[in-house]
This record gives sequence, C-alpha cells and structure tokens, in this order.
Amino acid sequence: MKRVLIVKVTSLGDIVQALPVVADIKRAYPGVQVDWAADEAFAEVVQWSKGVDRVLCAPLRRFKKARRWADFKAIAASIAELRAYRYDFIVDIHGVYKSAIIAFLARSSQRIGYQSQDLGERGAAFAYTGRFGPRPPCNAWHGMRISAGQALGYEVEGPAIYNLRLPDPAAAPFAPDSAPVAALFHATSKDDKKWPIPHWVTVGRELAGRGFQVVLPWGSEGERAEAQEIASQVPGATVLPKMSVTKIAQMIDACALVVGTDTGFVHLSHALQKRTVMIFVATSPSHCGIEAPFRSISIGDGRSVPSISAALDAIDYVCTDPNAIETERGAAAA
Repeated sequence: MKRVLIVKVTSLGDIVQALPVVADIKRAYPGVQVDWAADEAFAEVVQWSKGVDRVLCAPLRRFKKARRWADFKAIAASIAELRAYRYDFIVDIHGVYKSAIIAFLARSSQRIGYQSQDLGERGAAFAYTGRFGPRPPCNAWHGMRISAGQALGYEVEGPAIYNLRLPDPAAAPFAPDSAPVAALFHATSKDDKKWPIPHWVTVGRELAGRGFQVVLPWGSEGERAEAQEIASQVPGATVLPKMSVTKIAQMIDACALVVGTDTGFVHLSHALQKRTVMIFVATSPSHCGIEAPFRSISIGDGRSVPSISAALDAIDYVCTDPNAIETERGAAAA
C-alpha cells in the first residue's frame, strides 16, 4: 500500500479526535503516504499532525454561506488537486454528502464508508465501493479508529496517538514568570450546552484562590460579554482578545489547566495532553467524552447540569500527581 486518503471534513473537535487514525495507519503500513481532505476552515488543524503528508482543502463552509465566485473557483481548483494522485484506498470517516462527494471525485477503486444505519446522511452511500463493519459499542473517537482499521486490514492497538506539532508562537502567550494559567472555555456552539455563569464564577474564584491565573477566551460578541461577566467576579481573571484558531491552540499549550464544555478547543486541549476537564450538559459523554488517567476527564450525564462540586472534584483529579499516589500506596503497604 502506497497512498491512502482520509476524508473528515469538519469540525474542529471531530477532526482532532480523528487524527489518531493517521498514527494507526502508519504503524500498520510503514512508509505509506496519508493524505487528508478537510474544509478549509479546519485545514490548519490537520497540518499540525506530523503524520499527514498532504492536506487537501476547499472553502466549502464559506461557499455555502456566501456563494462567492472566488470560493467556487477555489473549490474547482481543489478538485484538480484532489485528483492529482490515485489512491489505494479512500476512507470516509465522516459519512455525509460532502465527504462522500469528495471520496467519489478522488481517484480510487476502493472507497470505504459507513453502513447505512451509521451514516450521518444516508444518501452518502452512493460513493462507496465497500463498507465498514457495524459500529462497535464504544465512543465515537475509538469507533473511527476501528472503522479505518477494518477498511485497511489492521487491528487497532494501544491508546490514541495524536502526534501534534503546533507552529511556534511569535511571542509567548503568557509571561514566563506568571502564575500557572487555567483557561475556562465557557462558550459553546449551542445554548443548551452551556454551563451556568454562576457555576463558572464559583470555579474561577476557587482556581484563583489556588494560585491560578484565570483566562477566558471567546469567539462572538455575546461570548465576550459572558466572559466579561465572569471575569468581573473572579479576582485577577483576564478576558483574552479575540484570537485565531492557531493562537488559541498555542495559548492552550501554554496552560496548566483547561476547563470547558464539549467544544473543539477542549478536545484539542486533551489531544495536546493538557490537564483537561470537559463538562457535558446536553451531549453524550459516553459517545463524545475524553479520558486519560489523572489528566483528562469528562463530567455530566448529557441530560442535566453537572454540579459545581463535580467540576471541582474533576479538577482535583486531573491536578493530582499520580507519582505521589503511588508513593502513598507504597508507604501504606510497607
């Protein structure tokens, strides 16, 4: 096998959590080239993967919103780039019309996608020459790894490997001698995923009392207003300026702790191996959650608002030094 194309078009969190597929493929087939097709809005995230050889992108979202001629021409040019090579396999781990169209336009006799019941849009099935097996009973992220393994004939082994390398920031996000930084990602894509502002205030005050410098990123004007409301009640808290995706990623990489709702940047924090607490209010933690011993944890059941105490317990857990626990266990055993 010489060349494989992965199709995962959007969005930030989903793409981040799909990246371990690349390490799996390269472990199974040393020397294989892995290309990735994504929406232009998220192409830079894929470019951070040390295992991806070529990133193919087009302004699909932007064209859908604005219908500009320049974007149409960019999409047409991207099709020519997409067809520049013949692939041994195309693996669509997205499963909607736009990803299926990309898979269909690329050059390969082996285009593998989900079974009809697992597709995001059932009409996407037109593009595939083969199907993954039934979706296994696991979270979405491990399921993508298993599906890719089924398509390419290997067994998934070990924990997810993200292999991210961010570009060096022009300047350090925080002063070298500053207190450890805790970022609170309070903003969400949907109102029903929000955690109450009074809860954020209480957690922010607790973190400030523990010596953290609390920072609040935002994306829209409404989110900035909420960030200002939280910061006004948390000693020393800072509302960050509006930043690009890359600058937010660099900021996360400089943090000691990230607490946030089920959003792409919190998934990125987990992938960057930061101490991370993800709060689930209206989405499923068993399907979309994160977990790494003493580093990342998900709280909530996806049907109700998690308590402040649950969040503080989770912060205690990810901030615990596992070496200290082993030392205590050893002392107790002695």
